Amino acid sequence: MENNKGFKISQYACAVLLIASSIALVTYQVIHIDDVAAGLLYYVAQSFLLAGSVFGLDQYLRIIRKAN
Repeated sequence: MENNKGFKISQYACAVLLIASSIALVTYQVIHIDDVAAGLLYYVAQSFLLAGSVFGLDQYLRIIRKAN
């Protein structure tokens, strides 16, 4: 059980760091270039999709386990 807890913490940490990195990159580009590149917008979208999937899948599994 302890190993599973460490795995969840690492998943959450990666998801949060991914979102933070995408926000930091957008902020950097807006400050220095005054524009946001299309590739960076794609990266931000993928970051939020992955992080949402990590948190959403965990919540879905909690609901399923509670019902059984």
